[in-house]
Amino acid sequence: MRRSRLVLFLSSLLLTAGTALTGAATAQASQLTEAGGYVALGDSYSSGVGAGSYDSSSGDCKRSTKAFPYLWAAAHSPSSFAFTACSGARTGDVLAGQLGPLNSTTGLVSVTVGGNDAGFADVMTTCVLQSDSACISRINTAKAYVDSTLPGKLDSVYSAIRSKAPNARVVVLGYPRFYKLGTSCLGLSETKRKAINDAADHLDTAIAKRAAGHGFTFGDVRSTFTGHEICSGSSWLHSVNWLNVGESYHPTAAGQSGGYLPVLNSNA
Repeated sequence: MRRSRLVLFLSSLLLTAGTALTGAATAQASQLTEAGGYVALGDSYSSGVGAGSYDSSSGDCKRSTKAFPYLWAAAHSPSSFAFTACSGARTGDVLAGQLGPLNSTTGLVSVTVGGNDAGFADVMTTCVLQSDSACISRINTAKAYVDSTLPGKLDSVYSAIRSKAPNARVVVLGYPRFYKLGTSCLGLSETKRKAINDAADHLDTAIAKRAAGHGFTFGDVRSTFTGHEICSGSSWLHSVNWLNVGESYHPTAAGQSGGYLPVLNSNA
């Protein structure tokens, strides 16, 4: 009986110590992240297209003060903050024009990229303006690209990030599903909505796999956007915006603060 109590006591002690050490390690990692500089790379989902409040000096890149990188930097005060994400960016654009601020003192890097390489804008245009069959055909073409070509392009970006920022924690964020299914909703057919959601899942799976291959953290935003898709009645995503087409299918300010920011917070 005494032996059982001793074993139970030691087990409890070790569990408590392990929890304390894990918490301390997490806090230390967070402190190291904030002590270093933060560099935000990527496309329109990082720059904040759709959130408004654009920095006029960013021009066509449309960097928003309501975008999740800006919000994270404002809340955590990293030693430096470089916001180079740009609307329309593909992997080649990130490599050619966004990596300059990275260095050995960079503590955190976030990046969203891959959607434009896969033909995001053309897919959505086809699905909005053409038939179900045309939409599905274009999505299948995009999926084939994601399977055959995108992984190598992502590898090039991720390798360059690690080379230039060897000490940084790198968080690769994905893309949300766009539509809530099984509900009455004006606009695209259920067939198109499901195909678009499946395409988002396909893309996220490919990005997550390559991020893991480089030892990076994948930030999955699909869970935070659940219940806030288009057709949900509480959407954090713009539907087709004919007055400002470029904002279509991009997160609103609420999508940036409620969908993307919590995922970066939990992974930074």
